[in-house]
Amino acid sequence: MATFKFFKMHLRVPFLLLALIEFCVCVAAVYVALYVRFDGRSMTEIEGGVNSPVVTSVLFGLVMPITMMAMGLYQSRFRGGILGVFLRSVIGFLCGAVVLALMYYLIPSLYLGRGVFALAIIVAFFMVGTIRPMFFYYVDRDILKIRVLVLGAGEKAASIPRRLRRRVDRRGFRVVGYLKLPTDKSVAVDSAMVVELGEKRLLDYCTEQAIDEIVVAADERRDGMPLDELLDCKLIGIDVIDLLGFFEREQGKLPLDILRPDWLIYSEGFDSGAIRDVSKRFFDVFASLLILLITWPFMLLAIIAIKLEDGLSAPVFYGQVRVGHLGEPFRVLKFRSMSINAEKDGVAQWATKNDSRVTAVGQFIRKTRIDELPQILNVLRGDMSFVGPRPERPQFVEELTKEIPYYRERHAVKPGITGWAQVCYPYGASLKDSVQKQEYDLYYIKNHTIFLDMLILCQTAEVVLFGKGAR
Repeated sequence: MATFKFFKMHLRVPFLLLALIEFCVCVAAVYVALYVRFDGRSMTEIEGGVNSPVVTSVLFGLVMPITMMAMGLYQSRFRGGILGVFLRSVIGFLCGAVVLALMYYLIPSLYLGRGVFALAIIVAFFMVGTIRPMFFYYVDRDILKIRVLVLGAGEKAASIPRRLRRRVDRRGFRVVGYLKLPTDKSVAVDSAMVVELGEKRLLDYCTEQAIDEIVVAADERRDGMPLDELLDCKLIGIDVIDLLGFFEREQGKLPLDILRPDWLIYSEGFDSGAIRDVSKRFFDVFASLLILLITWPFMLLAIIAIKLEDGLSAPVFYGQVRVGHLGEPFRVLKFRSMSINAEKDGVAQWATKNDSRVTAVGQFIRKTRIDELPQILNVLRGDMSFVGPRPERPQFVEELTKEIPYYRERHAVKPGITGWAQVCYPYGASLKDSVQKQEYDLYYIKNHTIFLDMLILCQTAEVVLFGKGAR
């Protein structure tokens, strides 16, 4: 089993195993540091002179994987290469050190001393750096992957290798073959991967090949489906899943080109209710006040910088009408990053790369996402959530609704400062980008939970630090 569902999220077993291993490594690193720092004395002697090595080691083991997760190091689709992993690991450990130092300041009884702290970080960093390449070597050798048989060999079946081309996209599964159906007009997949059952039953083939899952990707499902045989497979524990559910799990998005209204209607998700609304609002207010507490010095510096660049009389904030929950317009608040008359003709324009309308200060605050921070006030006022689809301008909404299927459905939840599309996709400044973002936003709308919100909030740190999608 390569994944399991937790609060509607498909969590990958290999990465959970990696997080557990690295937690144990970080805990062990504290004890190694204690042993080295205190010249190999027994733990009873050390505990007599140190407040709480057990609690501190567990805290160290929890914080470091969380900060590494914030750097995107537990994403199955991470494509940063060895250098990207190294850089994110360094920043992750530095952020973890800052968080732990703050905790030690607030709770002095947890502090083990500068020598032990520094040595534990060094030991943990090198142990994690050694384990990760070995771990992924075995993961990529199919040991922990589920074995998948695709039912169909036509265009829909061919969308699997087309959409999941890279090795990192296929870390959770291995396609054993494609079973051609009588209704397939042509074979669109690699002919070497086409399975011929002959007189053999589907159940017998799945048993012989140790198939874990059957993905139904038939171009035509009215006739020719081996329903009785699929039921036999289901009854012995082989999962049967349709193509949309497969992409939802593997990509974290809903592909619009094959999405059907009936699938959306009958599938799980789109939950709402009083408890959900109250918990979501509590999370929004808590997250907003926490971020405001951390970022107010940067907001003050941004105000000063804008005034210095454009003069004391120049406006600091920029209000813009956006479409919010249930299609209701509201005025979003941002730090002004463009020249004062950026849209003097009144026509809404997409932001472009190296946009000439962006000021020097604006370039920096856009890159670091500081320009988005005043939207915390929109969240506290209730116009927005902290996490949700990004709100668009009415002119763009009208245009995109005509071009993109299910675009109005994104207004079923409140828009957010950050969102699933923002942490998964770099930028949206064209129709093609908006289609990609919509696929991620639909996934969020269908599966949104407080757990997913916390995960997005955590991974937003990577987006900000590495400038992903900033323009």
